[in-house]
Amino acid sequence: MIKKLLLVILFPLLTLPAFAAQDFSECRHFFSNAQPPVLDTPQKPQARALCFSAFAILHSGQSRTPVYVAERLNKQTLIAAKETKRTNRFFADARLPRAERAELDDFKGSGYDRGHMAPAADMGSPEGMAQSFSLANMVPQAPINNRKAWANIEKATRKYVMRASGDIFIITGPVFDAGVRPQTIGKNQVWIPRHLFKLVYDPATKKSWVHWVENTDQARAGKPISYAELVQRTGIAFLPGYRD
Repeated sequence: MIKKLLLVILFPLLTLPAFAAQDFSECRHFFSNAQPPVLDTPQKPQARALCFSAFAILHSGQSRTPVYVAERLNKQTLIAAKETKRTNRFFADARLPRAERAELDDFKGSGYDRGHMAPAADMGSPEGMAQSFSLANMVPQAPINNRKAWANIEKATRKYVMRASGDIFIITGPVFDAGVRPQTIGKNQVWIPRHLFKLVYDPATKKSWVHWVENTDQARAGKPISYAELVQRTGIAFLPGYRD
């Protein structure tokens, strides 16, 4: 039996200011059937929902990483992305309080890459490209993993989108072991994920699959796991009402 891994993130009890919507009211189109994921927790965590022009993030002020990042891609978007110049201008997201966010200095000398969850290569506009370099969209990622195994997963996903008949919904995020305080980087103690996942869902075919990779330089992309197994491992219903 596969050891159950839970996405455990502790959220500070804060009152959310006006800039942080809890329900993604301005960007529900990034989710299948306009339904954001449902977290299986005793109490709804007071995380911060951030809307961007090309993706949406549920951000944790405890881990200072995304809980997940949602995209809606199609062939036209990726054709435009090929013409969009990469900026490489990383920045701390000013919409997040300083106590809840990663800073550029946290990654300096850490030995970890600033790993995009919504890839820059998916961005079909200059605005989306610039926003993708927000540290709210990053996790500390093993460098070889980021540039090889994970990059290949991102490329394979784009390849599928280019062949698909319509919109494809993608949710990406970090996973931390249940009951174990993760290692951290930087003054702000940004959590280092144990695993990374990328869920791909095609509404036209009703098919889904999940790439699941250990966050190490030795990791190799293996056979995708099922949506049901992702839900079991994380405790999050990423596609409410969907059964594979």
